[in-house]
Amino acid sequence: ECAEEGRASIYRSVFTNSCKEMMCFPDFPFPDDFPNYMHNSKLQEYIRMYAKHFALLRYIKFKTMVSSIKKRPDFPVTGQWDVITKRNGKEESAVFDAVMVCSGHHVHPNFPVDCFPGLKKFKGSYFHSREYKEPEKFKGKRVLVIGLGNSGSDIAVELSHTASQVYLSSRSGSWVMSRVWDKGYPWDMLTVTRFETFLRNTLPTSVSDWLYVRRMNTWFKHENYGLMPLNRTSRKEPVFNDDLPSCITRGTVVVKPNVKEFTETSAIFQDGTVQENVDFVIFATGYSYSYPFMEDNAILKCRDNEVTLYKGILPPRLEKPTMAVIGLVQSLGAIIPTSDLQARWAIRVFKGLYKLPPVNDMMEDIDEKMGKKLKWYGQSNTLQTDYVSYMDELASAIGVKPNFPLLFLTDPRLALEVYFGPCSPYQFRLTGPGKWDGARNAILTQWDRTLKATRTRVVHDSQKHFPFLNLFKILVFPLLLAVFLMFN
Repeated sequence: ECAEEGRASIYRSVFTNSCKEMMCFPDFPFPDDFPNYMHNSKLQEYIRMYAKHFALLRYIKFKTMVSSIKKRPDFPVTGQWDVITKRNGKEESAVFDAVMVCSGHHVHPNFPVDCFPGLKKFKGSYFHSREYKEPEKFKGKRVLVIGLGNSGSDIAVELSHTASQVYLSSRSGSWVMSRVWDKGYPWDMLTVTRFETFLRNTLPTSVSDWLYVRRMNTWFKHENYGLMPLNRTSRKEPVFNDDLPSCITRGTVVVKPNVKEFTETSAIFQDGTVQENVDFVIFATGYSYSYPFMEDNAILKCRDNEVTLYKGILPPRLEKPTMAVIGLVQSLGAIIPTSDLQARWAIRVFKGLYKLPPVNDMMEDIDEKMGKKLKWYGQSNTLQTDYVSYMDELASAIGVKPNFPLLFLTDPRLALEVYFGPCSPYQFRLTGPGKWDGARNAILTQWDRTLKATRTRVVHDSQKHFPFLNLFKILVFPLLLAVFLMFN
C-alpha cells in the first residue's frame, strides 16, 4: 500500500493524541466502551457512526476530486463560485453559494532535500514519513529518522523493535509528554481547562514560564535524554509518546543533533559525530499546505504570499464573505471540535447572522494575533493557537460561550465542572444556536466514560478525586491572586 498523491497518508499504527472526551463532536459522544486513546480504525468507525446518525451520507460525493474553484463573473453581487470536480475521469461543473475548504495541512510533504549536502550521493534509501506504513521491511537495518515530531517519534519507537539500530535526529529538540497524566488520567482532561488558561494568561510571564518548564520536566528531565528544546519556554506543540524515553534508556533509539551532511554510506552530525552504514533515512519533516484547486491563490494568500485568514477561517478581502478555510489551525485541543465550531461560525457569516468588521479592522486583528503567536510560539506565521482562548473567541461571536456568572448562580455543580474541569466539546452546545439538550449530562458524566474504558477489572474506589480537586482549586485561588498582585 502506497501513499496517494494529493491525499493525507498515515502509518498503520497511528493512535490519537487527544482522548475521546476531548476530541468528539460536541453533540455526539464516543461510545462508552471505546478506549480513551484509539487506533485510527476506531476513529474511522466513530466518524461513520456520526455520518449515519445525522444522515449525512446523502450529502457526500465519494471518490470525487475538486480540480478547480473560482469566482463567478458576478461574484461581487452574488458571492457565488464555479466548482469543477472529477469523478471516474469525467468532469462536472456546478455553482455554489459558498465554499468551505477542509483539505487540512497534512497532505503536501515538506521534503527539504536541498538542506542536506551529500544526500543525492547517499547509496541507501531515503523518503518522507508519509510513505512509511509498517516496520517489517526495516528488520535488521540501521535507520536514521530526521525530525522530532509526533510522526518521527512514533516511527522511531516502532522501528526500535525490528531495526538493528534507530537514530533520531533533532534540530531544536522538543518537550515529550505521555498521554497518561497525573493519577493515570488522560493528559488533556487535566491540562486543557479554563482554569489553566486563566492562570497562564494572568500570572507574570516569568512565573508562568517557570511553572511550564517544571511541569514538562515532571515525567523525566529532558536534558538528560538529549531532548530539551532550544527555546524551553516556547509553547510549541509538544511530542506525545509514551515509549520514547524507555527506548532511549534501552539504547534502541539514540538521539542525535541535526545532520550536517551525508556521504555514500554515513551521516555526519552537527556535533562532528559520524554514524556509519546507514541503510534508510526517513524524513519526518512535516508538511506545507497548498491549494492547487484555487484558480486565484491571492484569495487566501492576500499578504506576503502567506495564508492570511480572519479568525483563522475567513479570507478578509473577499467582496462577499462566502469562503471559509476549516481546520487550518493547530493547538493542544483536538481538530474535530475545533473544526465543528469554526464551521458553525462560518455558517453564521454566510447567512449574514454575524456581522463582520471592516477589512482594516480584520487585518488589525490578524496582526495582533500574529504578535501573540510570536511571543508564545516563537513564530508569527505558525498555525498554532491557544485552544481555550480560540474556542471562546469563536463561541462568543456566535453566542454559544457558557455564561459563567449565570451558570454559577443557576447550576453551580455544572459551573464548577465547566470552569475547573476539562474544556470538553460539549461546553459549546450548552446554550445558544445549535444547543444540544444532552450537553449538560455529557459534561457531568465525562469522567465516568473515561474510567469505564480502563476499569475493566472493577475494584473498590475508596475516594472521589475530582470534587476534592475542585474544592482545592477554589481555596487556592485567592493565594494565586495574591501572588499575581505581589508581582505587579
